[in-house]
This record gives sequence, structure tokens and C-alpha cells, in this order.
Amino acid sequence: MAGFWTGAAALATAGRRGRRWPKLLMRSVALWTVKHVPHYSRRYLVVSRTLCSAGYDSNEKTFDKILIANRGEIACRVIKTCKKMGIKTVAIHSDVDASSVHVKMADEAVCVGPAPTSKSYLNMNAIMDAVRSTRAQAVHPGYGFLSENKEFAKRLAAEDVIFIGPDTHAIQAMGDKIESKLLAKKAKVNTIPGFDGVVKDADEAVRIAREIGYPVMIKASAGGGGKGMRIAWDDEETRDGFRFSSQEAASSFGDDRLLIEKFIDNPRHIEIQVLGDKHGNALWLNERECSIQRRNQKVVEEAPSIFLDSETRRAMGEQAVALAKAVNYSSAGTVEFLVDSKKNFYFLEMNTRLQVEHPVTECITGLDLVQEMIRVAKGYPLRHKQADIPINGWAVECRVYAEDPYKSFGLPSVGRLSQYEEPIHLPGVRVDSGIQPGSDISIYYDPMISKLITYGSDRTEALKRMEDALDSYVIRGVTHNIALLREVIINSRFIEGDINTKFLSDVYPDGFKGHPLTETERNQFLAVASSLFVASQLRAQHFQDHESSRVPIVKPQVASWELSVKLHDEIHTVVVSSSGPTFSVEVDGSKLNVTSTWNLASPLLSVNVDGTQRTIQVAEGQEICVIEAMKMQNSMTAGKTGKVKSVHCKAGDTVGEGDLLVELE
Repeated sequence: MAGFWTGAAALATAGRRGRRWPKLLMRSVALWTVKHVPHYSRRYLVVSRTLCSAGYDSNEKTFDKILIANRGEIACRVIKTCKKMGIKTVAIHSDVDASSVHVKMADEAVCVGPAPTSKSYLNMNAIMDAVRSTRAQAVHPGYGFLSENKEFAKRLAAEDVIFIGPDTHAIQAMGDKIESKLLAKKAKVNTIPGFDGVVKDADEAVRIAREIGYPVMIKASAGGGGKGMRIAWDDEETRDGFRFSSQEAASSFGDDRLLIEKFIDNPRHIEIQVLGDKHGNALWLNERECSIQRRNQKVVEEAPSIFLDSETRRAMGEQAVALAKAVNYSSAGTVEFLVDSKKNFYFLEMNTRLQVEHPVTECITGLDLVQEMIRVAKGYPLRHKQADIPINGWAVECRVYAEDPYKSFGLPSVGRLSQYEEPIHLPGVRVDSGIQPGSDISIYYDPMISKLITYGSDRTEALKRMEDALDSYVIRGVTHNIALLREVIINSRFIEGDINTKFLSDVYPDGFKGHPLTETERNQFLAVASSLFVASQLRAQHFQDHESSRVPIVKPQVASWELSVKLHDEIHTVVVSSSGPTFSVEVDGSKLNVTSTWNLASPLLSVNVDGTQRTIQVAEGQEICVIEAMKMQNSMTAGKTGKVKSVHCKAGDTVGEGDLLVELE
């Protein structure tokens, strides 16, 4: 089959800092829309580009209006299901989010404060005012912000507004790592060996660590998201870990209590999705493999896990349900486990909310988890039995971040999306996002751009679809982590399923450096870049000939172009000759034929190199400024990929021929 290749195609005359911009090589697969019927025949499930879910019964009454106490992609995600269910929605937003996608999607919108989260999305008083003024009957908190805040749930209940999530008892019990571990033990859930009380001081921390045996994990009792966590391998690291973790816990959660437990070296992070109702029913909806992480935060997730067998899956699911029932859990929630190489599993924590990675579970089960949460909140019993829950196919999710993956696997990048195209034209692809071209990635909020999900009949197909989707994802204006995501899913260890939570640091001990090109890939890349350059020159010449057609000019025919192309720090001599849409290219003694439609206006270009199909991305052509002359506006665009070094004019200036306007580097 053909293959797809993404690369910021370097013009033959312009070399960029090499190792970062040639992206990735992949093989493609035939893609088609998948429709399937699960193990139960009551509902027909469709895996689409946007949502994997069962249909909705329009005769089932829930709520007239729901306020979504969140922003971005999760707010958009909840609004989509509400629209499907015929429920009106209210969006809240900070002042800088006034033009955000979730605000435009909702039926109503209320500003709850300025940009800082403490003054807007965490501002309970303002949100409660929004609930009252819009007369919303229920609130969906999404994830993060107030989603696991028992005080918020109590305030809603006091005004007869339904919190679409578990009750305050479950939130409190599972939100405290010490209490949740004790409850897990009581419910006969496997727990990590450790100290169940609150560690008083550094001396006690050392004593406990010695009793448990090194290495140990020091963690914040009220923590989450990797904050307040330290691994200690000896007494000195335990003392330092106690000090730093308690300080970080106090600043992040207002609670400096710590616990210590045995550190499971090289574990997998596998979690079980659970769903409970207010009638004592609870289900486990299979597992999600979430081991690819950086700084204790997930990057790539999939469902099911390639590692679990049916017996281990059932044991984990049954223990997760036992814990949910122990706290009368009623909503969607997630029980997280660490799993060692021998498939021993240990309770880590329970998240009493919708998870970021919930779409992969929806894809393999056919359930819409937001829809189920709304039904449960209204008081309906679950519609399904455990035997009804299938595993149909395979789903993979990549978290696309505005981050520089070459710095600590991802340091945040801020800016405006000058160009943005999601690959939803491809079959088996779903994109959950809350942005559009022109959206700002702000310093105030999480830098996640979207969640990219692909579905296939098996893991191989899902991963190949993910490769194609990443290759076809156009993001301009901010640095992003697609290159890292792309390398992870084609890595041989990942494909074989040999993964753990230390995968990134093990595979890239010196940090991520980009895709190392083979000699064949290098030659193909040089050939495509050179052909693209010549195609652009021929197009320019065509326009010049057209403009000067009134005064014919005889120009010599150019048989070939000899180019010097810089890749990394090396200069390559490339000879290109053209014959219609095909270019014959000689690179370092190799001859290649490159064919395309050469639609240079498109950011994505399909190119055939000696029978192998590639997809390249052209970053050139972004509008830099607009000059008005004789009441005509003329757009000046970038001739090559680069950064704006300086701007020598401002809006309204009068400029003359030869004036320097913008410098690129």
C-alpha cells in the first residue's frame, strides 16, 4: 500500500534547523467508515468522525437546560451530547474566552470574570449567579476546575440544582488519597503496601520508608495531576521529598498532608471506567492503557490494553465496581491501577469525574458517557447489564498540546492559531477540540489543543489511522507536539506493547530529538523538497509570462535545475528536471521520480515518490501583512518557513518601494 509522510517541506534554498522539521515515515492502510453491532441488539452503534455512541431515546425526559461549568474541548463535548438529547445549554466564560468555540456553540453564555481561573472558572459565586440567572436545572462540571469540588456540589444541591456527577460523600471519600486507600482495603481492592496515616515530619517519613523498603513514593493526600509527588530511593531523598512535596501540596491544594507507599518500579498505568446509578447498579466499561506519560501526565491512551488478559481484566473490573459500590457511586468515574510485569495490580486512586481520555472507551463500547451521566443524574437506572458491555475494535487517543516536545518532552507554547485544519476528513477519526483558526492558546489555561482519536477493527488498524491523522493535522502559529506523538506510535517498543510509565525517558534518555531519517527517507525528502521548489519557480514564471504576453519575450528553455539543499548541517547537490507533473530528481547518485498535482495553495500535498505515496505539509505562504495601493489590498506572504524577527512598520504607515517592512529569521 501507499505511504504517507509529513514534513515541513523545506524549500531547496532554505535550510532550517534540520533535525526538528523532517517528521515521519509511515505506511498507510485502506480506510473506511466502520459500522458495527455490539453484543446486544437493542441499539445500533456507529463509529463516526465525531462521536462513538448509541442513539438517544427522545421520549426519555431529562433536563430542559444544563449549564456547563468548564471551557474548551470538554465544554464543547458536553454541548454536543446535550444538543443530541434536545437539552438547551449555557456556557460560562472568562472575558478572554468571550469568542471561544464553546461560547458560540451554547444557547446562552455568561461571563463569570477575568482571565485568571481563580476569578472565573473557579469563581463559585459568579457561577452560582449564572445558574440562577439562566435558570439552569443542572450543571455538568466537565473535568478539572470544580469537577471534584464537594463544596460546589453542596451549594448546587442547596438550591435544588442537580450536579451531574457523584454525591458529595463519594467526592470527599475518593478525593482524599488516605481515606480512599482505607476504603479500598475495606472493599477488598488490591492496594500498594504503605503507611495509611498522615506522615507528621521528615524523621517519621524516613522511619516509614525504611519499614516499607526503598524505593518509596511520597505523595500529597489531596493531590492529582502529578503535583506533590516525589520518588525517594534513600533517606536523604526521603527528607528532601517530604519537604518539597508538602510545600507543593500546600500551594496546589491548600492541604500539605502526605502519605508514603511502596514505589512500583516500571509499572503500567491501567484504569477501569465505571458507571453507577442511584439504584445501586454499577458496571465496569473495560480498561484504558495510559502508560505513556510525561511528568506524571498522560500523553497517549488506548482501549483496550494490549497487556491484559480476560481474567485480569475481569478481576480489575470487579474490584473497581466493588469500590464504587462501597461509596454508593452514581455517575461515570475511573478507578486507576498500577500493574506490574506479572500482572499484579494495585489501586492508585479514583477520579470522581469524566476523564480526559473517555473517548476511547466510548469507541469500543458504543456508549456516550456524557449521555449516561445525564441520565443517571436525572435518576434513571442504567440501561445495560455487565454482559451487554462489548469490546468492539480498538481506539487510540493522542493529546495534542501547544508544547515544544524538544524541551522536557513538552514545555507550553502560547500564541494564535494562524492556520488550523483537523483531519476529520479521514475515516475512523474523531477530534475533540474547542478551538478554530484564529483561536489563542493562552498563558492562563491548559495548553491542550485537542484530543485526536482513531478507531479501527484492531490495534494495528487504529495505530495506522493515527499515523495518517497526525500526518494530516495542520497546526500553524504555535509549537506543537505532533512530532513526538508520531514517533511514539511508530516506535517498535510501543507497537509490541512493551511500555510502562517510564517509556519516554527510557526511549529518549537525552530528550526527544525528532525523527532520525534513514538514507532512503533522506533522499526522498530532498527530492520532494527540491521538486516543490522547482514547481513554485515554474508557477511564478507562468504568471510572469502571462502578465508579459502583450510583449512576447523569448526565454531560453531550462532543461534542468542544479540546486544546493541544506539539510541539518549538510549541503546536498540536487539536479531536477521536469516533464509535466513529474520531476526527475538525482540525489547523491540516486534517481527518483516525484509526481503530484502540485497544488501549492494547499497546506497538505500528496506526493508520489517512485510509486510510494507521501503526504507533505508546506508551512510557507502565511500572510505577513497587507498593503493597500490605489484602493486595492495586496497580501504579502512568507516565502519560507521561519519566525518574524522584527517589524519595521505599523498599521496606517505610508511605505515606498524598497522599504523594509518585516524581517524573517
